[in-house]
Amino acid sequence: MTRHLEGKVAAITGGGRGIGRELCRAFAAQGAAVVVNDLGVSVAGQKETASPADEVVKEIKAAGGNAASNHLDISTPEGGEGLVNQAIKDFGKLDILVNVAGILRDRMIFNMTIEEWDAVVRVHLRGHFCTMRPASAHMRERKFGRIINFSSNSALGAPGQPNYAAAKAGILGLTYSAANGLQKYGITVNAIMPGAATRMTDTIPEGRLPGTRPASEAAAGTAMDPANVAPIVVFLASDEAASVNGQCFGAAGYRITRYTHIEPDRILSSNGPWDVDQLFKIFKSTLGTGMQPPRM
Repeated sequence: MTRHLEGKVAAITGGGRGIGRELCRAFAAQGAAVVVNDLGVSVAGQKETASPADEVVKEIKAAGGNAASNHLDISTPEGGEGLVNQAIKDFGKLDILVNVAGILRDRMIFNMTIEEWDAVVRVHLRGHFCTMRPASAHMRERKFGRIINFSSNSALGAPGQPNYAAAKAGILGLTYSAANGLQKYGITVNAIMPGAATRMTDTIPEGRLPGTRPASEAAAGTAMDPANVAPIVVFLASDEAASVNGQCFGAAGYRITRYTHIEPDRILSSNGPWDVDQLFKIFKSTLGTGMQPPRM
């Protein structure tokens, strides 16, 4: 069997559980040396007694792979730099960065506290920046790199998740900007909108998600197994994906989706400054036709 990441070095945040864990396992099986980053916190972000990153590293090594654990907080500049520096120190370089780490603090917008807003945006959006900045600097010097960011279809309008939706939409903007800026250095930047049964989906009330979804502990071997997200991420991390840049892919169950960028839908032009009364008169028959609600 071809090992598509042979000789590569990858750093994966949130690698101790769920999708991150399965990515670490898949990358190691494909020949990559993996730095498994996991702070070891609950879904809400509270610190736990031990980091699961160590267990994932043991599992990879037992299977003959190469891995090291990292327990730094990637939402800080020091944590992001420390992750990149560890990959370089332990394995000589960093070829691939995958940003998976995240937390939830779900609440309706009118009930959300500033602390709940800041905590989620800090881990997701700031966490992506704090790892991407040092990783891209290293990759730029080497004229090679693969960065895969994890967004979510919650960015398309998840009710009860204004902080999470905003952070995940921000990650898309960050992905597109970095893709355009880094392409000339041989670095690609893409995004994933995953669908799998994880600790995060366990917290979502029944009826908020379409269809039925197993609990995370019963997901193995089903369509919602987090392992099903890994193949497209492995491909995007490989040499074969050199021409794939600034894209967003959905990976849920046995389906992979390519999403389009936001495009103009209807355009209404005036020969000069808009007359308010005229806009009121024609809006419903022009821009106001065929409107759809945010699609989840």
